[in-house]
Amino acid sequence: MSDDRRFPRDVFGAGPDPDTRFTLANERTFLAWTRTSLALVAGAVAVHTPFFELDVWVSNVASLWLLLLAALCVGQAWLRWRSVEKAIRTGSPMPGFGAPALLVGAVGVLIVSVAVGIVVATVR
Repeated sequence: MSDDRRFPRDVFGAGPDPDTRFTLANERTFLAWTRTSLALVAGAVAVHTPFFELDVWVSNVASLWLLLLAALCVGQAWLRWRSVEKAIRTGSPMPGFGAPALLVGAVGVLIVSVAVGIVVATVR
């Protein structure tokens, strides 16, 4: 298949085809980030179940936060795949990767917030 028929054209046209193993490893990382985003969506749905017995505002905020994180994961997956694929094809240095630290921090904030919400609901 010629480069002008593959999407995205600016990525696949940025140099010769690399060793297939590198491209497939990059694709597996993309899929891992996608799975993470699906798990965050599942968490957003789970927070609204009666099992957790959270106040409405706590479950709403936690669900919205999880959905926001899921959207960020999907965006990060796409941007990371593009930048790594271009670097592999052109022989450029690999891009930096601060997204896992951001995700861990955001999930940490969510855990603390839900814990505070549970404590506040229990004290009432």
